[in-house]
Amino acid sequence: MVDKMGLELNIIYTVWLRELLEHVREKERFFSSLAMPLFWFIIFGTGLASSIQFKGSPDINFSDFLAPGIVAMPLLFTSAFSGISLFWDREHGFLKEMLVAPVSRLSIVLGKALGGATIATLQAILVLVLFILLGIKLTFFIILLVPAMLLMSLGFVGLSIIFASLLKTMEGFNLLLNLGLAPLFFLSGAFFPIEILPTWLGVLSRLDPMTYGVELLRYISTGTSHIPFYISLTVVLIFSFTTIIIGSYLFTKKQ
Repeated sequence: MVDKMGLELNIIYTVWLRELLEHVREKERFFSSLAMPLFWFIIFGTGLASSIQFKGSPDINFSDFLAPGIVAMPLLFTSAFSGISLFWDREHGFLKEMLVAPVSRLSIVLGKALGGATIATLQAILVLVLFILLGIKLTFFIILLVPAMLLMSLGFVGLSIIFASLLKTMEGFNLLLNLGLAPLFFLSGAFFPIEILPTWLGVLSRLDPMTYGVELLRYISTGTSHIPFYISLTVVLIFSFTTIIIGSYLFTKKQ
């Protein structure tokens, strides 16, 4: 029993490490993942700051409010596109080699999920460090912020595994994500307080799991949030647990 558990943990670690090494080798993805959040922060932080009457804490300006939402960007996009690795592994035969090995398929999917979530979290941390160097005031508790990032990214990695398991082609996967990620991000309140939204948009925003992730990071980072901390944490926990379980089940059944 102990030997079996040790083997499964070793498989999880091996798949996790492979995901990280593949990402490190692709330097273009690394730099683009840092450049895009900074681009959005500069453009929207400057443009929206002059047009939105921000009603936050007197100690927090609009740039401080915006930073956690931009930090959440790689957590969403990098995590969601991590499912592409399943298509590459399937196409090059590596997935078949893993599936015929005498190991649990659950260990394989957990290794991939943890790998994708780790990559997204590391990118978000680097973006956060850049913001701090730019003078953004984020009075966060790093002990809480990093687990919150990892938990949030696991949910979207799980969602990515669900779609990658159901769809047959990478083109269909990319199309679905490109159509779905923009509404998730723009409705999350990353760029503006959800309290200023029209009623119907406010309802959609509160149905968006990304909203609760952004508000969770914002509360930890700035001490203010439009959704109570315990509600945001509960929703993120349920979302991440549910998507990972469903993703693992579909991966096991479909592959």
